[in-house]
Amino acid sequence: MPTDRSDRNRDRVTTGASILVIPEDAMVIVPVRNVVLFPGMILPLTIGREQPILAAQQAVKTERPVGILLQRDAGVEVPGPDDLCLVGTVANILRYVTLPDNTHVIVCQGLQRFRIAEYLSGYPFPVARIGRIDEPEAIDSEVEARTIQLRERALEVLQFLPQVSQELLGAVKSLVQPGALTDLVASVAELKIAERQQVLETLDLRRRLDLVLGCLQRRLEVLRLSREIDERAKASIDQHQREYLLREQLKSIQKELGEGEAGNSSEIEALRKAIAEAEMPEEVATQANKELKRLERMSDGSAEYSMIRAYLDWLVELPWKEPEPDRIEIGEARRILEGDHFGLDQVKKRIIEFLAVRKLNPGGHGPILCFVGPPGVGKTSLGQSIARALGRKFVRASLGGCHDEAEIRGHRRTYIGALPGNIIQAIRKAGSRGCVMMLDEIDKLGSGIQGDPSAALLEVLDPEQNNTFRDNYLALPYDLSRMLFITTANVLDNIPGPLRDRMEIIQLPGYTQEEKREIARRYLVGRQIVQNGLKEGQIEFSDASLTAIIRDYTREAGVRSLERQIGAVCRRAAVNIAEGTLSAMQVEESDLPAILGPVKYDNEVALRTGEAGVATGLAWTPVGGDILFIEASRTSGDGKLILTGQLGEVMKESAQAALTLAKTRAASLGLDPASFEKVNVHVHVPAGAIPKDGPSAGVAMFIALASLFAERPVRNDTAMTGEISLRGLVLPVGGIKDKVLAAMRAGIQRVMLPARNRRDLEEVPAEAKEKLEFIFLENVDDAVRNAMPR
Repeated sequence: MPTDRSDRNRDRVTTGASILVIPEDAMVIVPVRNVVLFPGMILPLTIGREQPILAAQQAVKTERPVGILLQRDAGVEVPGPDDLCLVGTVANILRYVTLPDNTHVIVCQGLQRFRIAEYLSGYPFPVARIGRIDEPEAIDSEVEARTIQLRERALEVLQFLPQVSQELLGAVKSLVQPGALTDLVASVAELKIAERQQVLETLDLRRRLDLVLGCLQRRLEVLRLSREIDERAKASIDQHQREYLLREQLKSIQKELGEGEAGNSSEIEALRKAIAEAEMPEEVATQANKELKRLERMSDGSAEYSMIRAYLDWLVELPWKEPEPDRIEIGEARRILEGDHFGLDQVKKRIIEFLAVRKLNPGGHGPILCFVGPPGVGKTSLGQSIARALGRKFVRASLGGCHDEAEIRGHRRTYIGALPGNIIQAIRKAGSRGCVMMLDEIDKLGSGIQGDPSAALLEVLDPEQNNTFRDNYLALPYDLSRMLFITTANVLDNIPGPLRDRMEIIQLPGYTQEEKREIARRYLVGRQIVQNGLKEGQIEFSDASLTAIIRDYTREAGVRSLERQIGAVCRRAAVNIAEGTLSAMQVEESDLPAILGPVKYDNEVALRTGEAGVATGLAWTPVGGDILFIEASRTSGDGKLILTGQLGEVMKESAQAALTLAKTRAASLGLDPASFEKVNVHVHVPAGAIPKDGPSAGVAMFIALASLFAERPVRNDTAMTGEISLRGLVLPVGGIKDKVLAAMRAGIQRVMLPARNRRDLEEVPAEAKEKLEFIFLENVDDAVRNAMPR
């Protein structure tokens, strides 16, 4: 920039005011805001207040330097001495320019630092005596090292700044004076005003170099981070631009092929048509159309596009229409039940009653049926028969092992891979809002940190609530009130009370041997013939062979194991026919050991109850009834009771009560009470790997102990069940039907039951009543008299 006097006088503007006399040892001060001028720097300053304008004009008129001083508070319009910093820069005004918009600009060249000594009064602008500050000339090795480091750091910072001139880079590289270099770097680096003023006021070179180095280091970290962010953003933008260009090219190609936007719009139109035809409720239709509009505005390559599309697919594919009314014919329903199942007369009777009520009151809320029974007795197939009788579709949802509430209510669709719950999925599969849904194995629901599924089922199975069931994925109400829910379970105890209260329990007992043979004859043999590739007439089972399979190779309440054994025989026939050794096979009882192997289940009653201290009890298990052997022995000792066989707490207490009762009844049993004192009694229940619990073995334990001490064997054709009290009463127990059937399967002829269980014989099949003799017990004396005849 030119500095000759003629050029400066040509550009400056005067106001015609008189020139004031300023002492030679004083200087005009120009207060500035948000600007710090360093020595050696040339800087344009815009001034607009009266004081700085008058001060600058005075300096121009007198051709004297001015003091550029930073104002502490930029908000003060007329600063006083206390409002200005103490250290500033002496500067020459190279040019004074008044712009057309009446803006005053002075171009200043910094000369050296100064410090205010005192302010002079009587002037319309600040005037002060100052002390000029010279730069130190002595440079030691530490200052020189810091100077080199500052130069390197400054060049590194300047590389980050946009549009840095080569002249500035050259100046930084060529400056060797530490003071000049710090002033240059502080002026060009983007430091805060307070930091620049601090650099200006720092006179010690070491401290000034350290201060500028610290400021540059912080600035360098910010610039590096900013560049990394810019590069990441640029890479992301470049990727999006690339994807956008590729999509545009793809659209152009598809348009040339007759696809493109037309195909996308046709997809949207197909969804709009499907929404209109789905006959959704108003709230659901509004939500679906809202999501469809969002889908139209999206690129089909975005992740949210596929999420919304999947959501709309679920909405349009769910059945929203009112289901057709049931076509119930009681005679046809009875025929279907009789044709699909043999036996189960009480269960069929209750189902016919249920269907009759549905026919007379189609809009009513019928009970939720819960079929409870051992495996293989036909619970699931009964649900299928009910669906056929109603003319509805049948769908099954297995709840076994379900431990997450979301498996019932679904996941929110913000999650990746979210889906509706099992209820909504099953309805979509059925395609009808009035289907028959079987919730299988409801007693095997679990619970964990994800919630309790049984609690979620409370709403599903409540007719007063399920008309507004909300799945988390749909986030919309769905009416389940027109559906018919049927549940199945093996054990009632595992079903929570509130859930069990919403259902009507229908017990399905096990089958008798004759019922199993008839089921095998009617259903199982024909099914296995087809499954094993045989034709009618290529294999025939005699009644004796089926009875032997049931008696010797299976021991169950249902017929699943029986069907597997029949399948094994059919496979042996298939091998012989395929080899050509036989054209047809007649299965007799004598053929079974060669096909199925040795007999798996023997009649152990006579063998294991032929000596004193052994009694046969009856037990109930989740898979049906079973016989239970109680064995007692005594050894010399001090009166201890030893219990083995993996017994539960209740069964252990029953054993203790039986021993106490035997001691109190010693006289009536013809025993010496002292015989109990010097012996240890050991009660064992075989099959020790199986946990056993419950009070119903009390009578059997008492009889085993009485038999042991009286040395009189228990009848080997008699089994018993019942709880005992310390007064000798025989109390009622549960599971009578299953226990009686187990006794019949095991070859028992006489069954002793509590007298108060006499009413439960109504549920016992007629076949069992004909084959078994029932003895009802009021107290343990009745049990002794009938189990241990003299």
